[in-house]
Amino acid sequence: MVLAPRRCCRRPFEACRDFLDLAETHSRKWQRALQYEREQRIRLEETIEQLAKQHNSLERACRGAPGSAGSTGTAKGSVQSSKGEASDEDEETEYFDAMEDAPAFITVTADPKHHRRSGSNLSGASEGHPEDWNLEDSVFESSNQSSYNESCKDLLPKKRRRTRIPDKPNYSLNLWSIMKNCIGKELSKIPMPVNFNEPLSMLQRLTEDLEYHELLDKAVKCESSTEQMCFVAAFSVSSYSTTVHRTAKPFNPLLGETYELDRLEEFGFRSLCEQVSHHPPAAAHHVFSKRGWTLWQEITIASKFRGKYLSIMPLGAIHLEFHSSGNHYVWRKVTSTVHNIIVGKLWIDQSGEIEIVNHKSKDKCQLKFTPYSYFSRDVPRKVTGVVSDADGKAHYVMSGTWDEKMECSKIVHSSHGSTSSEGKQKTVYQTLSPKVLWKKYPLPENAENMYFFSDLALTLNEPEERVAPTDSRLRPDQRLMESGRWDEANVEKQRLEEKQRAVRRRREAEAVEALEEGKDYEGYIPLWFERKVDPVTGELICVYKGGYWEAKDKQDWSVCPDIF
Repeated sequence: MVLAPRRCCRRPFEACRDFLDLAETHSRKWQRALQYEREQRIRLEETIEQLAKQHNSLERACRGAPGSAGSTGTAKGSVQSSKGEASDEDEETEYFDAMEDAPAFITVTADPKHHRRSGSNLSGASEGHPEDWNLEDSVFESSNQSSYNESCKDLLPKKRRRTRIPDKPNYSLNLWSIMKNCIGKELSKIPMPVNFNEPLSMLQRLTEDLEYHELLDKAVKCESSTEQMCFVAAFSVSSYSTTVHRTAKPFNPLLGETYELDRLEEFGFRSLCEQVSHHPPAAAHHVFSKRGWTLWQEITIASKFRGKYLSIMPLGAIHLEFHSSGNHYVWRKVTSTVHNIIVGKLWIDQSGEIEIVNHKSKDKCQLKFTPYSYFSRDVPRKVTGVVSDADGKAHYVMSGTWDEKMECSKIVHSSHGSTSSEGKQKTVYQTLSPKVLWKKYPLPENAENMYFFSDLALTLNEPEERVAPTDSRLRPDQRLMESGRWDEANVEKQRLEEKQRAVRRRREAEAVEALEEGKDYEGYIPLWFERKVDPVTGELICVYKGGYWEAKDKQDWSVCPDIF
């Protein structure tokens, strides 16, 4: 009678043990099945990659063989040999994908020792003696890779500036809990904690476009407008070099916020930015250089969160004018895309086209930023383009990557090649050896712990005396974040945003009151910029009206609003 209950008690334990054994058996079975599926997927990916490479090789061979049918001369690396067979010197030949508004083209490196003036009158040819390239070396050579470091010695700042900021704290954050309700919304209208930010404002990021300002100083010395266009094109690409690791968003500037970068004594230029609109967010920028150029722009940032990626579309034209020649260049920025927003490591890509137009000489440069593709044979972040004069003659080929360097190759001969699969006829450009116009500066030591800031970016938020009370350096939440006090920064950020909303509500109430009384209401008026119709683009943009640097000299900031 005593043992019976014990047998009853043992049965549940035996059942539990049997269940555990069964669970472990099934667990091992599912693990093996999962591992098998993983291996199958890896093999499938390797097979697809191999097929893609074979496809690209075949496509390259097919496109290359007829591409030199119209070539003349003894160009080194020509696509076709004297016997009509395909050449093995593929490393001398570059293949560029077609731009939507430009013909597809292929470049081959010509041998200056054998090149002679040709009697060809093919359209698009820019022909001449190889010595013509040497005449321009005085300007181009200073940008060549061999003398790159030497030329940078003169660019070292005279004033000692900081070389580091506090390391970024290791804050954890549930990204999906915040972003899941933001799909399809305008990013600027979403309240975001500083955890997503870097300790710089959008005005400071806009000023970072000037990191390679020396390209414009060199462009001033160019006598040829097409040669000058090459430096302008390299400058337009260089502004993206800092974005390759910078996946955090800058602070949205408050309405009326400003940022100055006075490097007149060190580098010869002064830069001023002002937030001239809050919805949509728009910033006006003006730069004057005593070395012979002026740059201005009004940029509106449109951004959409798409679930897996974030698209950032800068809207607005960038203007650049050289004082002595009057050459006036206009271009627009490409789209930036931040990938793996929810899962995986964040990475950023630039894609689209830039058309730079010299509105005085009518020269053009069309640049294509090739989007990343898993199956592409091209190097990542590739940028290619052609510089043409007013008659459509191609003079230079631009090539490189937006995160590393840009090169320029002078065209000495062009001919018509094969027709692409899209029905566009390819042009074969024979060029002289490329020259490096721009190369990215190396990042400072420990950059990965300092938001991947460049040497210039590390100095942008450095405290400085005599700036306007609306300057981004004085923004308290941004300053707290840079110091690593993120919790306090989030509280301060909410206070500033609520203060801005209160001012906006008061302005809206004034507008309603004026409407009821039949009066005109001007709305918000920028402090240092004014709206005018651009005579070149016909757009209504904010241009600098003057007064800021005079107010700084007098230290009279009485007109500045209280925004912090």
